[in-house]
Amino acid sequence: MSPTNLPALPAHGHGHVTFLGAGPGDPGLLTLRAVEALAGADVLIAEPDVLDVVRSHARASVSTPELTVVDDASTAAGIPVLRDAANLVMEAARVGKRVVRAVSGDPGLDGNAGQEMLACAAEGIPFEVVPGVATAVGVPAYAGVPLRDAQGADVRFVDARSASERCWTEVGASDGTVVVSATLETVAAAAAELVAAGRKPDTPLTVTVAGTTTRQRTWSATLGTIAQVLKQAKVLPSPQGHRPVIAVVGERSSAAQRDQLSWFESKPLFGWKVLVPRTKEQSASLSDQLRSYGAVPHEVPTIAVEPPRTPQQMERAVKGLVTGRYEWIAFTSVNAVKAVREKFEEYGLDARAFAGIKVAAVGEQTAAALVDFGVKPDLVPSGEQSAAGLLEDWPPYDPVFDPIDRVFLPRADIATETLVAGLIELGWEVDDVTAYRTVRASPPPADTREAIKGGGFDAVLFTSSSTVRNLVGIAGKPHNVTVIACIGPATAKTAEEHGLRVDVLSPEPSVHKLAEALAEFGAQRRAAAVEAGEQVTRPSERRPGGRRRRTT
Repeated sequence: MSPTNLPALPAHGHGHVTFLGAGPGDPGLLTLRAVEALAGADVLIAEPDVLDVVRSHARASVSTPELTVVDDASTAAGIPVLRDAANLVMEAARVGKRVVRAVSGDPGLDGNAGQEMLACAAEGIPFEVVPGVATAVGVPAYAGVPLRDAQGADVRFVDARSASERCWTEVGASDGTVVVSATLETVAAAAAELVAAGRKPDTPLTVTVAGTTTRQRTWSATLGTIAQVLKQAKVLPSPQGHRPVIAVVGERSSAAQRDQLSWFESKPLFGWKVLVPRTKEQSASLSDQLRSYGAVPHEVPTIAVEPPRTPQQMERAVKGLVTGRYEWIAFTSVNAVKAVREKFEEYGLDARAFAGIKVAAVGEQTAAALVDFGVKPDLVPSGEQSAAGLLEDWPPYDPVFDPIDRVFLPRADIATETLVAGLIELGWEVDDVTAYRTVRASPPPADTREAIKGGGFDAVLFTSSSTVRNLVGIAGKPHNVTVIACIGPATAKTAEEHGLRVDVLSPEPSVHKLAEALAEFGAQRRAAAVEAGEQVTRPSERRPGGRRRRTT
């Protein structure tokens, strides 16, 4: 048995508990073993701050009992005490469930999972521990602060909330690296403790809040200046003062090194909220690309797909597929594949109905949707992924080799006539059938509309003229601080007609090239701020005096 396989449940009926470290915040830091354990969980008991990180890897049917906050004082301070976690774990395990108990960071270094493990051991409930990236280790790595170097160093971990006077004395007398877990409002007091215990006031330190997430922010200072630095940055005083931070004290945390090693916060679109006004199916890979640049994509569907008003034409065409009416079927979108697939399911058909029919797909995404349906396309454009690209490779009708001269073209109600005209020119008869209608989507939630109009987004990507018209129609015009990125000249012209200033134009009509162009814009903007000695800010953080007017 592989050491990572789930163990069999014991015969006496008790379940099994996995104590799992979810890491410091970045969902990508979950281990492979953690993902495997989550996939097999019957019950998921997670701290509120990591539930979103782990929930997506569990089955849809998993039970997620809510941890109750029972300490009023801690609630007021924003630090929930989850005293019923052990009871929830034990109740589920006693009735034979596979339980995953997820904590932030690492179970052995962050939190109090040890007490829950002892409770399992006392009742003979088998358990395992899946280590996670500890907060005190992961956050400095994302802040660009190595804890050790080639010379080596003594590294001490201190929790400022529970550190004794003896602890401060010991780390104060050391010249090693100290990693302090504190809060924004207590980190200056922790620095003062170290100075009082013997550390020099000019010892460098970094303070990182929201580490490993796109809200991460790091300040460089010294033990003697950190209070003033946080005050000047207008971080304190603040109602957010209870937010946890990781402070690294020692020469390795100096600003000179961070300039070179701050790989995460220096991503070109770090922390940018980017609006992606497309349909859910289309935006997944684009959103992943934006995340790789440090952005926070927010998908807003602007187009909804509905069945044709009169289904008879589509029904006749699908029946014609089965009876041998067509030599070819050409799919020009993922939605066209979906529409035909739904009709097949309605009639009890499957991919075998395509036997003997040649299948064309306009591009890789459409081809992937066909493969998912169980159909391997015979033709995908070798060049441009468009109707024109498809026509470039489409064979002319040959009465000797083609027993049937008819093509079935299921498409949207607003599709262009390019493909139909080109196929007719090549000698084919075309059944041009409306398979689905594209209509304007419903307006997004009120808070999203407010963010669009009020400058809450840093950038918006427009991938077609219709996305411009539809977004403005359902949500209003983006604020003038928002960076507008367009996929091509026609889309840019439509944006300008709606009173928008176009900041970024893709060099090619590709959504991935558009995202690249936006990242390049962000990198140039960041470099200009650094060169001018200014603080790097996001477009949404501009002050009113710095906004540019747009004509309407």
